[in-house]
Amino acid sequence: MAIVTPEHDLAAMGIETGAEVHWNLRTPQLVELAVARGEGRLAKDGPLVVTTGRHTGRSPQDKFMVRDAVTEDTVWWGKTNRAMDPAHFATLKADFLAELVNEPNLFVQDLFGGSQPEHRVKVRVINTLAWHNLFIRTMLVRPENADLAGFVPDFTIIDLPNFRADPARHGCRSETVIAVSMTEKLILIGGTQYAGEMKKSVFGLLNFLLPETGTMPMHCSANIGPKGDTAVFFGLSGTGKTTLSADASRTLIGDDEHGWSDTAVFNFEGGCYAKMIRLSAEAEPEIFATTRRFGTVLENVVMDPDTRVLDLDDPSLAENSRAAYPIDFIPNASADNMGPVPSNVVMLTADAFGILPPIAKLTPDQAMYHFLSGYTSKVAGTEIGVTEPEPVFSTCFGAPFMPRHPSVYGNLLKERIARGNVACWLVNTGWTGGQYGEGRRMPIKATRALLNAALDGSLNDAEFRTDPYFGFQVPVSVPGVDAAILDPRSTWADGAAYDRTAAKLVDLFNANFAQFADAVDAGVRDAAPRVAEPA
Repeated sequence: MAIVTPEHDLAAMGIETGAEVHWNLRTPQLVELAVARGEGRLAKDGPLVVTTGRHTGRSPQDKFMVRDAVTEDTVWWGKTNRAMDPAHFATLKADFLAELVNEPNLFVQDLFGGSQPEHRVKVRVINTLAWHNLFIRTMLVRPENADLAGFVPDFTIIDLPNFRADPARHGCRSETVIAVSMTEKLILIGGTQYAGEMKKSVFGLLNFLLPETGTMPMHCSANIGPKGDTAVFFGLSGTGKTTLSADASRTLIGDDEHGWSDTAVFNFEGGCYAKMIRLSAEAEPEIFATTRRFGTVLENVVMDPDTRVLDLDDPSLAENSRAAYPIDFIPNASADNMGPVPSNVVMLTADAFGILPPIAKLTPDQAMYHFLSGYTSKVAGTEIGVTEPEPVFSTCFGAPFMPRHPSVYGNLLKERIARGNVACWLVNTGWTGGQYGEGRRMPIKATRALLNAALDGSLNDAEFRTDPYFGFQVPVSVPGVDAAILDPRSTWADGAAYDRTAAKLVDLFNANFAQFADAVDAGVRDAAPRVAEPA
């Protein structure tokens, strides 16, 4: 039975409301209420299907942190971490609390961010939509009932999708706002129905808090091999982070957000948030199966109104269609969302220039260089105005969620890699045989075969060559993989065109890394790629 009213309720927090407050409802109750309230519909096989309106993804330009004594010297201020002054936040908070007074219904979940008890944060989430409450209950770690009665939150999130911010009054950019106060331990989200803002706000909290304890927060997926070896997979959206970690031969720890402590890799979440567009039952059977489960929340997935059959190939509602589902929907998920410290670190990139090899072995200095670079690429057709491959450098493979200077996270990674003698790999899931529009996407079977060889240790026995541009080690041959694909230049019809494109990519890497040069040591600076004649 759900806890109706914890001892520390909204009134104890100074929140006044005449609403009927629904405390810690479970999945069936929240689904039932979401359907009854017209927030979503059930698909043929049971998942709840919802739409998020004009916001089908995050609004990074509308996210702000309060700049005060706590954050002044600890946050990396700039384009990613925008500042809001305390007076504007105070006005915004007052207006949010005024909205709560007249809400007829509020849905509240008390949850954990983080699966390792020593490193978790207690989060209370207050919603006006039942499906938002279901989403965050699905995505964060769900406490036992014994933990709920005396639950006192460390941080609170108030999410009001119908709130309209006033830039002049609230010190923001538009009617949409995500404002974080580390001092007041409060996050205010308004003007967007995209539920992922809540999940990423908790990630941002842990990214701020954990480095002070020496624990490394990571935008990565993670799994455990049959010998008890943990692998973590860094990567931006579209690089295969969720797909490659959901491997039937390995135990899933989680698909998106983790911490690396002295004793464990632990999931920040209790659920997964997978992209649905053009999902394949053949290539991704474990994830595909979740689209036929009661308890899954499908965002912006097209559904036939009569038959309630899903069309995962239809992008008319959003290219970024998503599914939120409990991690135990993946058959081989870890029972406690944790595993040993890593034996392997994998950095995923979707290189649309077709230059990077399908796998390369990195030194610790090279690993820190590529971690701080966080490279992937957009391709033509994904956004208006993108007519050729466009590089994306998102430091630490998650710049929008990293409040501290990137060197803080980079140094934590390098120190932990050295301490544990961890093997590091760069894996290109992008293009081969030419850049986007000329070549083809890297075959997922080849990627899985190379990853398996890296993770089981057999790749260490392969013959390696030194890449002439990036300096990392690339295997010459791997059983079960076409040897030609391991040498990107040989897959291009025009070798000179490959060299010109490689030189362009090298210049892009170096231009981006200039911002970090003064914050890293000489070994990391020397790991930068160079333009050179190929062997």
